[in-house]
Amino acid sequence: MSSISETKNDKAWRALFSKYDILSCIERNGSFKITSEQINKFREARLMTKFDHRSNLPILFKENSLSILPVTRGNYVISHFDAYQEIIFGDEITKVSFPDHLQSISPDNITSETTALNCIYISGILADFVEDEELLPTVNGRMSSTSFSFNIMNTKSNKLVKMDVENSQIEIDGGYEGIKFLTLIEAKNSIADDFLIRQVYYPLRLWTSKIEKDIKPILLIYTNGVFSLYEYEFADPHNYNSLILLRHRNYSFESEDIELNDLLQVMNLTKIVNEPTIPFPQADSFSRVINLCEILYEKTELTRDEITYQYDFDVRQTNYYTDAGRYLGLIDKKREDGLIYYFLTDKGKSLFKLKYKARQLKLVEVILEHRAFNQTLKLYLELASSPPKSKVVDIMKSSNLYRVEAESTFQRRAFTVSAWIDWILDLQHH
Repeated sequence: MSSISETKNDKAWRALFSKYDILSCIERNGSFKITSEQINKFREARLMTKFDHRSNLPILFKENSLSILPVTRGNYVISHFDAYQEIIFGDEITKVSFPDHLQSISPDNITSETTALNCIYISGILADFVEDEELLPTVNGRMSSTSFSFNIMNTKSNKLVKMDVENSQIEIDGGYEGIKFLTLIEAKNSIADDFLIRQVYYPLRLWTSKIEKDIKPILLIYTNGVFSLYEYEFADPHNYNSLILLRHRNYSFESEDIELNDLLQVMNLTKIVNEPTIPFPQADSFSRVINLCEILYEKTELTRDEITYQYDFDVRQTNYYTDAGRYLGLIDKKREDGLIYYFLTDKGKSLFKLKYKARQLKLVEVILEHRAFNQTLKLYLELASSPPKSKVVDIMKSSNLYRVEAESTFQRRAFTVSAWIDWILDLQHH
C-alpha cells in the first residue's frame, strides 16, 4: 500500500499494530484490548477511534476485516466485528409546511445537525414520523452508558461473542419524549452508505434500563433540503446485529416546484466557459458534491484528512469530490504548514445562501457552463432518453477537456456526465 494514500490515522495505527503485534493477538485470542493511553502515544485517541462509516476505517482494519468498539471510558476492543449497518435510500418526498412566524430559524439555511433537529421538531415532521403526541425535548449530549452486556457477530468465526460495556461515553444528538415513546435520534448532515450501529445501540441500552416506555432509535440524515428519517428496532435487545429497519421516509419543506421550463431557461441562458485546468470530474453522485459543499459552508475549511474522517469517503473519493467542486468553481484549496485545506469560494458561499429553488437552478447553471454537460443535456432532450455512452464520449472528446486523453478515462468520466444530467432532470420530481 503506497504511503501517498495513507492518512495520519493509517500511519499511527500501522505503528500500533507493529508495536503490540495486534494481528497475532487477535488470531490467538479473538480480539485485542487497547487503551486510550496506548493510542495517545502515537496520535490522539479521539481522532484514532471515531469511525462513523466503514470507509473511515484505517487501511489495516479494512485489509483484515476489523472494527473497533469502546467498552469503557478509554478502553477499546478490536476484533472481526460486524459493526456497521447499510443505509437504504428512497426517492419519494413528503412536503410539509414550516411555521411562517419564525424569524430566528430558517429551513433555507440549515448549517448544522442541531438546526436540522430543531426544524423537524418545530415543523411536526418528527411527530408525524414517530406517530407520537406531545413530544418534548428531554435528553441530549454526552453521558455515561452505565453497565450492560451484549452479543455481537464475529465475522471470522461466524459466531456471536459477548461484550461487556461499563461507563463508556455516549452522545445523543436529540431525545424527545411523547405520550408513548422516548425517541432517540442520531443526526447526520452528510450522505453515507452505512452508519455505526453503536451510535443508536448504546443509547438504547442506557435508556431501556432507566425508563419503562419503549425506546425508538431514529437515524436522521439531512442534506440539500431533504430530511431522511429511519426508524429501527433491535429484534433481540441483547444482540447488536439484530437491527431491523422498520420505516423510512423523506421530508422537505414546501417550496416552488422546479419544472422543465425552469431547466430549459437555465440551459438557454447559460454561457459556456473555457475548461479549467482541473481534472474533469469523476464523482458520480452529484448529491455528494452538494453535501461536501454544505459541510465546507458550515466548517469554513477542512484538510483532506478531515474530510475523509468526517465523510463516508476513502482518500481517493475525497480527491475526486473535492476536484469536482473545484472544477465547478465552488471549492478551492490552499497549502499551509504542509497541509492542503479546502474551502468554499465566494461563488460557493453565495450559492449556499440562496433559497432552495434558486440554489438548485444555480447548481444547474454551474454544471451547464461546461460544454460536455451542456451538449449532453441537449442531446438527452433531443432523444427524450439517456444518450448512449459512446455519444457522450464523442461530446467530451470535442470539449477540450484538461488531461483527459486515454479512451478508458473518457469512458469512466462519461458515467459522471450522465449521472449529473440525471440529477438535473430529476429536480422536476422534487
